[in-house]
Amino acid sequence: MKKFLSGNEAIARGAYEAGIHFATAYPGTPSTEILENISNYKEIKCQWAVNEKTSLEIAGGATFAGARAIVAMKHVGLNVAADPMFSLAYIGAFGALIIVTADDPSMHSSQNEQDNRYYARSARIPMFEPSDSQEAKDMIIEAVRLSEEWNLPVLIRMTTRVCHAKSIVELGERTEVPIKGYTKDISKRIVIPAHAKKIHVELEDKLFELTEVSSKSKFNIIEEGNPHIGVITSGVAYQYAKEVFQEASFMKIGFSYPLPMDMILDFIIGKKFIYIVEELEPIMENEIKALITDLASVSALKSLEASETEDECDENNHEESCECEDCSEGYLDIPMIIGKSQIPRYHELSPDRLAEAVGESVVETREPCAVPNRPPVLCPGCPHRGVFYAIKKQKLIATGDIGCYTLGMMPPLNALDTCVCMGASITAAFGIEKAIPELSKKMVAVIGDSTFFHSGMTGLLDVVYNQGHTTVLILDNRITAMTGHQDNPGSGFSISGQPAPEVDLEMLVKSFGVKFVKTVDPLNFEECNSALKEAVELEEPAVIITKRPCVLLKRYKTRFAPFKIDKEKCVGCQACVQVGCPAISYLPKEKKSEINISLCVGCGFCKQMCKFEAIEQTE
Repeated sequence: MKKFLSGNEAIARGAYEAGIHFATAYPGTPSTEILENISNYKEIKCQWAVNEKTSLEIAGGATFAGARAIVAMKHVGLNVAADPMFSLAYIGAFGALIIVTADDPSMHSSQNEQDNRYYARSARIPMFEPSDSQEAKDMIIEAVRLSEEWNLPVLIRMTTRVCHAKSIVELGERTEVPIKGYTKDISKRIVIPAHAKKIHVELEDKLFELTEVSSKSKFNIIEEGNPHIGVITSGVAYQYAKEVFQEASFMKIGFSYPLPMDMILDFIIGKKFIYIVEELEPIMENEIKALITDLASVSALKSLEASETEDECDENNHEESCECEDCSEGYLDIPMIIGKSQIPRYHELSPDRLAEAVGESVVETREPCAVPNRPPVLCPGCPHRGVFYAIKKQKLIATGDIGCYTLGMMPPLNALDTCVCMGASITAAFGIEKAIPELSKKMVAVIGDSTFFHSGMTGLLDVVYNQGHTTVLILDNRITAMTGHQDNPGSGFSISGQPAPEVDLEMLVKSFGVKFVKTVDPLNFEECNSALKEAVELEEPAVIITKRPCVLLKRYKTRFAPFKIDKEKCVGCQACVQVGCPAISYLPKEKKSEINISLCVGCGFCKQMCKFEAIEQTE
């Protein structure tokens, strides 16, 4: 049977067919849908984790018991999970351990576009790179087999386009395997120096042997074409290169670490030009150039030795045309390597972008599509709007975090000053306070509920322990909203929608030693504003929890009768427009404001801004 699947759906299907027993993840675009789709397969136990580090540690524990496990995260999530990953490379995987990292070239929903292929090399674990959905599914199955055979975690590097693009996938049946059970093995699982030194040597030996395995992998293939021009590529870059280099020979690398060096050598020798097409960093390019440099040195040495021993060689013109036995065996025809000297190492590639870089022609001329610029904004009725409006009115410095609320930076609110990484709002604010203590009364840290659980708690604990004065706003909208409404420890539900323990944020932060804790409705401006004023004046840590469900959540009533503007009462002061709601606009010709009732959700925040009582609710 065949299905039209996205790469993320195909990863989930591969996990099912490969007999995965356990799956876990922390949501993050572009990887979120992987676990959501795995949860549809009841044969696999799955759960949302508090963060990527805990997810990988739990999955690693599952493999200690002989289960097959998979963990998924976006590229920056692997930074959080790197600590256990490096140790798990030494420890190995008694059951299969698959780590899916979804890179985000062009930063569609990320703060950077790091290339996680470096992680495979640094941690010394094998890696696959799918170029389409079929390969995504098939590589999961192969990765599970490889992981168990070699007792190693395996990294699968996805990218945004492969994650979200759909293609036809041939489905197979599930392979049911029993969980092996737990066997004690402290020599492998307790990585003290005495054990780790020995394991590291074994790991390097495995990587050396896996180079040959990579050269024989069915995912590393050569497509014959022009004998003089070769293209070496991997992942989605293969799809782009196929449109640009229509006549070239191709080497598509799917099992990309360790690189299949023997296969690469056979491919490049005899060609005049080799294009290395990869998104972001010149990782394959650098390794292939190093190989060629070594070969060129050997070739030159052999040629020199041959010219000294063969009378028919002209020592001043010793070149390929020489047909003496020693020279013909020693000479290697080294091609010109073209990579990042022409192909950009930043942002996504595309057929057009690649063609422009290398001066080739694409199959068909594409007319640029004029897409109007539409910057992201907080939704109509978003509970975060009230918080940022209060911050703006009080002219506070606000250190922000990762989530929907990052949009508080956008005009007309302009209420955020920083956004570094998950959990950094609290620690950044505390750092500013340490540098300039008096700023603690002019500053707040803003963090969402899911992000607080992920990595904000340790920052708040640090503030309390080190007797800081930082004020923290926890924006509790009852869900992990930015990535598509995934549940978290504060939502009261599991990934399957079943009731789950719900963390009491007030009790939690009080247990850290925070004495000033208030919960407010962020869309009640006076309540929110006064609590904020009180908190920043304190000489101690303070936490304000703004609690109101995301307006898009179906499990709560979040929509009410829309509001409208009485044009007779409106004086055109634009106070309502300054809250930044997409449902409200100003009509310059009429010098009046207007509410689009098809967008308005009836939150009533704008009404609180109008001193002329021109905003009223419809029946």
